[in-house]
Amino acid sequence: MRFGQNFANTVRRKQPQRADKWFLNAVVLTLKGRHHYRWRAVDQDGFTLDILMQSRRNRHAAKRFFRKLMNHLRYTLRVIITDKLKSYAAAKREILPSTEHRQHKGSNNRCEVSHRPTRQQEKQMRQFQSPRHAQRFLSTHAAINNLFRIRRFYATAPAYREARQHAFSIWHEASCAHGSNNA
Repeated sequence: MRFGQNFANTVRRKQPQRADKWFLNAVVLTLKGRHHYRWRAVDQDGFTLDILMQSRRNRHAAKRFFRKLMNHLRYTLRVIITDKLKSYAAAKREILPSTEHRQHKGSNNRCEVSHRPTRQQEKQMRQFQSPRHAQRFLSTHAAINNLFRIRRFYATAPAYREARQHAFSIWHEASCAHGSNNA
């Protein structure tokens, strides 16, 4: 049995509201000789909002990614920052007309850097076997990684310990809740 997705769903429900400034990016992955695109959204604090694997990088793919991001949104999005891919602007005009869109060179570095841990994990796993496997692993890994990756920048030791304790209590609650459902 696989429990990762159940844990990730429980952890996502317990997470606080994310910031209203998003960084979006698409990166090429080669799976079994075919190009696929990993669309990723990161908020201004560096938390991964969502990941979507798709075989295309056009306007329809961007619209699908935006719809997925907006699905559980409970606040007004203020700004999206992307690279200069034209698909983002076309999809944004249709789905997010009132949101500010920035496409300046170098302003999307926060999202570019957030791909590094995934690339390292991908190398350890000796590549993903399929787009479905990559999607399942990356979305689960992102949710759980958000929980345990506590920002040390400007954090005092007591604040860090408290955040770590909070993360473990959410994890314990998620793992116990899942265990009691199957017992």
